[in-house]
Amino acid sequence: MGTPGLGVQGAGYPEAGSWSASVGWRFQHSDRHFVGSEYQEERDEQGSQVINDLNMADLSIRYQATKRVELSLGVPYVMATRSQSIRQGGVLLERYSTQARGIGDSVLTARRWMFDPDTHLGGNLQLGVGVKLPTGANNLTDTFRVLQSGTINNVVRTVDQSIQPGDGGFGIMVDYNVFKGVLGGDVTLYSSGAYLLNPQETSKVPTYRGGAGERIMSIADQYIVRGGAAFAIPGAQGISAAAGLRIEGVPVRDLLGGSQWFRRPGIAVSLEPSITIGRGKHGVTVGVPIALYRNRFVSVWDEERGGHGDAAFADWLLMFGYSRRF
Repeated sequence: MGTPGLGVQGAGYPEAGSWSASVGWRFQHSDRHFVGSEYQEERDEQGSQVINDLNMADLSIRYQATKRVELSLGVPYVMATRSQSIRQGGVLLERYSTQARGIGDSVLTARRWMFDPDTHLGGNLQLGVGVKLPTGANNLTDTFRVLQSGTINNVVRTVDQSIQPGDGGFGIMVDYNVFKGVLGGDVTLYSSGAYLLNPQETSKVPTYRGGAGERIMSIADQYIVRGGAAFAIPGAQGISAAAGLRIEGVPVRDLLGGSQWFRRPGIAVSLEPSITIGRGKHGVTVGVPIALYRNRFVSVWDEERGGHGDAAFADWLLMFGYSRRF
């Protein structure tokens, strides 16, 4: 998501009948293991931590049907690797990697400004609803190195849920964008958020995990909330900066449908500085969210077995976006 309100404040609302396209890029290196909010430092010391490297490109096309109503289609492309270890008796035997790449799940969304754009130049609220389509593969496989009877063998299995391009289910997306100019319009307060409801409980794709309640992959809800302030940089025409908080995660229980089987619920809270450069019909945004707090929650399966699984989080993200109006 971009910083809402900046384009509206600086260039006015898009005209009815206009088009725009954007390309976003997200990179993250997740190698910090957490159980709850406690960092598992010993995994780094042992060299046994799981390391996920994710590159995700996202192409979005928007059509301004009326002054208030916008239609958009977002299609991501995922490129991910997962480095993991083989251990025996606490001793690291070998590291190996699996990978996955392909088109992710697409989202078709309709959004509406709730107040008349002609009379609300300094602030407005946009609400949206859409459908998430399972266009991404959720059962890609790769070769794993597995310890069997004292010997490490090659075995083909489905890759981990965290690097699958899709989740295998239809979903409902609801989102909002709100902005308000303050201090004579020199500063814009903004907030945006989205919640993905996944009513389907499981994709039935095997995880090859040992626990009875984690044999197949859950299709979990997801959410993100952002908020902060943006301001023009004095003396730099068309350049603005923003700073705020970014909260994203996976809940323990979905709002609709069941929440059994394997998932890694948790939350990451980050400080999110960014800079935006606008030149005519073109815009570029670069942001580097830096993690402040991470927590791997107790899942439904964890509750049943009386345990608490872990998850790998990133220390920072790199977000890049380019947009063009037509």
